[in-house]
Amino acid sequence: MDFIEISLIFREHLPLLELCSVIINLLLFLVFLFAVSARQILVCVRRGRDRLSKDDTVSASNLSLEREVNHVSVGFGFNLSLLCCLYVLGVQVLVLVYDGVKVRREVSDWFVLCFPASQSLAWFVLSFLVLHLKYKSSEKLPFLVRIWWFLAFSICLCTMYVDGRRLAIEGWSRCSSHVVANLAVTPALGFLCFLAWRGVSGIQVTRSSSDLQEPLLVEEEAACLKVTPYSTAGLVSLITLSWLDPLLSAGSKRPLELKDIPLLAPRDRAKSSYKVLKSNWKRCKSENPSKPPSLARAIMKSFWKEAACNAVFAGLNTLVSYVGPYLISYFVDYLGGKEIFPHEGYVLAGIFFTSKLIETVTTRQWYMGVDILGMHVRSALTAMVYRKGLKLSSIAKQNHTSGEIVNYMAVDVQRIGDYSWYLHDIWMLPMQIVLALAILYKSVGIAAVATLVATIISILVTIPLAKVQEDYQDKLMTAKDERMRKTSECLRNMRVLKLQAWEDRYRVRLEEMREEEYGWLRKALYSQAFVTFIFWSSPIFVAAVTFATSIFLGTQLTAGGVLSALATFRILQEPLRNFPDLVSMMAQTKVSLDRISGFLQEEELQEDATVVIPRGLSNIAIEIKDGVFCWDPFSSRPTLSGIQMKVEKGMRVAVCGTVGSGKSSFISCILGEIPKISGEVRICGTTGYVSQSAWIQSGNIEENILFGSPMEKTKYKNVIQACSLKKDIELFSHGDQTIIGERGINLSGGQKQRVQLARALYQDADIYLLDDPFSALDAHTGSDLFRDYILSALAEKTVVFVTHQVEFLPAADLILVLKEGRIIQSGKYDDLLQAGTDFKALVSAHHEAIEAMDIPSPSSEDSDENPIRDSLVLHNPKSDVFENDIETLAKEVQEGGSASDLKAIKEKKKKAKRSRKKQLVQEEERVKGKVSMKVYLSYMGAAYKGALIPLIILAQAAFQFLQIASNWWMAWANPQTEGDESKVDPTLLLIVYTALAFGSSVFIFVRAALVATFGLAAAQKLFLNMLRSVFRAPMSFFDSTPAGRILNRVSIDQSVVDLDIPFRLGGFASTTIQLCGIVAVMTNVTWQVFLLVVPVAVACFWMQKYYMASSRELVRIVSIQKSPIIHLFGESIAGAATIRGFGQEKRFIKRNLYLLDCFVRPFFCSIAAIEWLCLRMELLSTLVFAFCMVLLVSFPHGTIDPSMAGLAVTYGLNLNGRLSRWILSFCKLENKIISIERIYQYSQIVGEAPAIIEDFRPPSSWPATGTIELVDVKVRYAENLPTVLHGVSCVFPGGKKIGIVGRTGSGKSTLIQALFRLIEPTAGKITIDNIDISQIGLHDLRSRLGIIPQDPTLFEGTIRANLDPLEEHSDDKIWEALDKSQLGDVVRGKDLKLDSPVLENGDNWSVGQRQLVSLGRALLKQAKILVLDEATASVDTATDNLIQKIIRTEFEDCTVCTIAHRIPTVIDSDLVLVLSDGRVAEFDTPARLLEDKSSMFLKLVTEYSSRSTGIPEL
Repeated sequence: MDFIEISLIFREHLPLLELCSVIINLLLFLVFLFAVSARQILVCVRRGRDRLSKDDTVSASNLSLEREVNHVSVGFGFNLSLLCCLYVLGVQVLVLVYDGVKVRREVSDWFVLCFPASQSLAWFVLSFLVLHLKYKSSEKLPFLVRIWWFLAFSICLCTMYVDGRRLAIEGWSRCSSHVVANLAVTPALGFLCFLAWRGVSGIQVTRSSSDLQEPLLVEEEAACLKVTPYSTAGLVSLITLSWLDPLLSAGSKRPLELKDIPLLAPRDRAKSSYKVLKSNWKRCKSENPSKPPSLARAIMKSFWKEAACNAVFAGLNTLVSYVGPYLISYFVDYLGGKEIFPHEGYVLAGIFFTSKLIETVTTRQWYMGVDILGMHVRSALTAMVYRKGLKLSSIAKQNHTSGEIVNYMAVDVQRIGDYSWYLHDIWMLPMQIVLALAILYKSVGIAAVATLVATIISILVTIPLAKVQEDYQDKLMTAKDERMRKTSECLRNMRVLKLQAWEDRYRVRLEEMREEEYGWLRKALYSQAFVTFIFWSSPIFVAAVTFATSIFLGTQLTAGGVLSALATFRILQEPLRNFPDLVSMMAQTKVSLDRISGFLQEEELQEDATVVIPRGLSNIAIEIKDGVFCWDPFSSRPTLSGIQMKVEKGMRVAVCGTVGSGKSSFISCILGEIPKISGEVRICGTTGYVSQSAWIQSGNIEENILFGSPMEKTKYKNVIQACSLKKDIELFSHGDQTIIGERGINLSGGQKQRVQLARALYQDADIYLLDDPFSALDAHTGSDLFRDYILSALAEKTVVFVTHQVEFLPAADLILVLKEGRIIQSGKYDDLLQAGTDFKALVSAHHEAIEAMDIPSPSSEDSDENPIRDSLVLHNPKSDVFENDIETLAKEVQEGGSASDLKAIKEKKKKAKRSRKKQLVQEEERVKGKVSMKVYLSYMGAAYKGALIPLIILAQAAFQFLQIASNWWMAWANPQTEGDESKVDPTLLLIVYTALAFGSSVFIFVRAALVATFGLAAAQKLFLNMLRSVFRAPMSFFDSTPAGRILNRVSIDQSVVDLDIPFRLGGFASTTIQLCGIVAVMTNVTWQVFLLVVPVAVACFWMQKYYMASSRELVRIVSIQKSPIIHLFGESIAGAATIRGFGQEKRFIKRNLYLLDCFVRPFFCSIAAIEWLCLRMELLSTLVFAFCMVLLVSFPHGTIDPSMAGLAVTYGLNLNGRLSRWILSFCKLENKIISIERIYQYSQIVGEAPAIIEDFRPPSSWPATGTIELVDVKVRYAENLPTVLHGVSCVFPGGKKIGIVGRTGSGKSTLIQALFRLIEPTAGKITIDNIDISQIGLHDLRSRLGIIPQDPTLFEGTIRANLDPLEEHSDDKIWEALDKSQLGDVVRGKDLKLDSPVLENGDNWSVGQRQLVSLGRALLKQAKILVLDEATASVDTATDNLIQKIIRTEFEDCTVCTIAHRIPTVIDSDLVLVLSDGRVAEFDTPARLLEDKSSMFLKLVTEYSSRSTGIPEL
């Protein structure tokens, strides 16, 4: 027999598909055999070649050893694929056995066995190949296996279709073992086909070679330099979003890090968007200066091309979405037996499928486009807001606090970016309505006019609702701004709140502000619930009106027409739903646009405030002519007036005066910070500025000193030397790589000031403006610094310095004495002394203080032993050796040093970077992996213990049931074709439909109201838990946590919980039940669909799991990357004067753009990942829909009810959208739940000791005497940080005045913190009046102690609120305290007296005045123990002397502990405690310590008195 005869015999005995299967299996089996043989031949050839070269063999074996597999992990996917192969093999073997027995019994043709035999052989080989993958440790599936699985599944589907059709026609009599086996293996083959498409085996291999590890690490570092493949992706890659596959693959294997995420393409970076928007905003402002510029217009001009490109996808998507509703009536007619042309059913199915395919692709491109557009707008606006924050004038700054500016960036910019989602709705809504009316006209005739009228009414109803919502949103945002402002202030000043025991009061104040915000939030959410009801009711109302009109006009409704109309109403539902959303969003966006536009139009610093001349063009460094300056331009009295000054290059100018005389304002007028009323300020060269209140950036010490300049080793070392920082840096465990906490929290006051001075010196400016830089330093450090810094390092520079240290004045070339904003005296030291008046009063006060110190004059013997050098500063021998070492080291570095030394330095740097884990400030923690179920449960249980959840689900289920029932009723009751009789009376038809439809909308209102109620209660509970947890946190938490991280949670994350998550949760429940309804309707009509739904659902779940592994981490990274942006905002606004003083605005703007890109990188990948998932979900659901259509077409006419089939198609049209929305809503819910996870994280902070311990409450009169006893007290700031106090033991007797002195960083402030239990001692104890303070509550302790802290802090509000925040004292008492603290006259001079405003940070009061307010607080509190921590550092000597007299008088019977660098402040104390490196060096009466020639206190006193005689010029 020839081949043709054999094939004819086979065709005669075997069905065509089984024959194809046999041939394909045999062919692939032959390919397998050929591949195995070829591989064996290659192995033999290689072995022969290896014998020729043994060396090669050795090297190859070494290489194989290097690449030795360390760990092979077999995933669930591999195990399931092997199980599927073995399962299919088992089924085929059973069929083979069954058919063999049947052939033998019935003596049938043996050809029947060919199919099961070939299948058994094929699946045996496939099972073997899959098993072999494990032993070969292959991560990829072989190409042959993938092709084989794909073909097997394709033949299986075709066979199932043919079998299904035959069974439908001929009944179950035609059922055979082959049909049953084919159905049984379909799910397994579907899963294997899916694996074949992915190509991954499910085996993961980890290599052990150390040689291979190193290059991998380098590549990982370099990975962040790779630009996203999106920028170079081809058309197919862009459509399928397959360019994202490498990232998702990496995310499925391990948690993603920022370095895994590629860089954005240059066109997508923040810089590009910012430049375009900035230029268009400038153009808008200049086009019509009389009219306010439109920010919306500037944005549209900047990004119109992206919007237009996106509009193409949106328009195409809208058009194809109406293809289904238009054709559905034809499809119902075809099923009813009305065929217009041959194969019409298949043509219609093909058109349906193609339109859904185009709709799926365009939807994803459209959504991806709007996300990218929003991303560009957000980046550009954030950069604009940041730039404006750096340029704000002082007046504008009063109108916008840092908290408000952060809110502009965190909330308003986000909202404007989100509007991109609604951008096309404005023109799409009319287009959708026109298309819908055209289809309805075809279905219901002239009744379509009623549809138009009903649609217009539905739209008009939403307009007043939108206005109400806009009003609520506006009020909500204002309330949120106020809360954020106060929260930001509390976080900044938490140390003061805890020291004064005010944290509960301020927390309650915040809770009250939240309560007000919550009121507006409640109104906003319930109005949103009503809008949801309107949205679901609108299509029902439109449908009811349309059908009623049609019946009234006598138009005969058919099942096809009704189903077409229902499908159209369902699509029309989107624009009708979106319209209230659109109006609401437009209202919200307009509010945000107006807020940001108003902010961007605020007054900037005057550009002509100072005229800057390039260096070298003039010998005059600073010149002010007839200068009149005022912080408040509306004030009748200028801050500075009649300022005349000329400073030549290289001069040293000292500025002095009493508190509030205008010294800091004088420095500000040179910088151009204070508004100029008249006159001229000219500067020649660059400036360096050191502020009175130290501004330190978060980062390490080196970064603070370099301040953006390149590192020059020699210069850097010289700067550190000149600023007396060498010893401090050596004491830090990480040297200059030590991370400084927020606002320099882990540095002492003196260290912060010296870091500031080092920063200024390193910039090598021409003019130095120093605002009282020596007030926070002890005498020794201060005199050293003055000599090394001002007289030496800045010898050739122009220096203007404000100071209260009279002893530094003789070294000045020019002294300016200020009083009430005027220069009342100017000249040299001796000339001014002879002139008398104010300057002489200042100097006399200082000399009186010095003379009051009874210092024994050293004998000639002592002088010989301890000679006072020309520098007039005592040194100990150790410091000399230390200095010599430094000089030698500096010399070595200058000469080049050896390579080994340089290597050692590098190693030290690396080590410091590696040991970052031990730093005070750590990188922000993020949870990795799946969101814990505990987080979901904590949210669900937060409101009414979860009782509302079942009610929400029931309401949604009732809604869905009634919706399906109403549509089923219309499809069933109407005739299938024109001319047929209706099954019910038209009136009854309409009444039942209306009752069912409107009944469903009532349930949706119940669901929306329940969701809003649940969301409100949960949000409030989570907020209060977090707020209380944060306020109860120990001070170490605030020291090590940048405020940006906390603000991120209380603003952005809380907004998500307030407004987003409740509706996401409701939306997920809604979509789940809707999806179940659609599948139920489809499977009710064509049960065969269920066979495909199951594998598709499995594939969907698998893809969702695969996607979520990456998506979760991307969202977490996005949340974390937001914090540095907020932190930089707050930090830059606080230090704007310093940034501008150094001319560093551009660098900080670049830094902001860089941080924006770090945030946008994961955000971009996150939105792309969502679209990647949705595309695949929708393609699968489109496949299910197509399968359903083909089944319906294939059934013979009359076997199914056309009306029900039409209903199934009507619901099927929504299947792809609903399935993707279901998965998407779940993914977005999980992504949003991360906000709850982050809030939950801060609700679990380990709190400090209880505020009140009922069993250990001290008596109300405690402390009666005020005796403080320290017993072996040891303190460290954190477990991973070194000990600061080493076993301090001493007793402070009650009612005595204790002076605490020591060098900068000796532990003075730490001792006070231990007394107030801001830091808990690691060992030892502190008792007050025999009560161990660790046994009582913190509130009981801190409320009985008084303190005037080192950094004077004022809160925004009034003077009264700052003095008496707990409202415990009368106005008379407050005035008395003000008079005693020397502020009475100043406050009486204000228009509002005690209600005089205090701006954020107390910016409208001088530092000295703020310190006096702190004194006023202490006077009001009248505590038995008072601590003064550098309380008079920022006031002149005369005021200091006065304050000391007040304290001696007012606190006569109290224990007063005074930390001071000014020796006269502590010289009259009863006892003096001298600390050195955290240990007690001396503790005795001042007289005894001064008598002891070896006393450290004597050295400090001698240094101070020596310095006070004047610093000689070098």
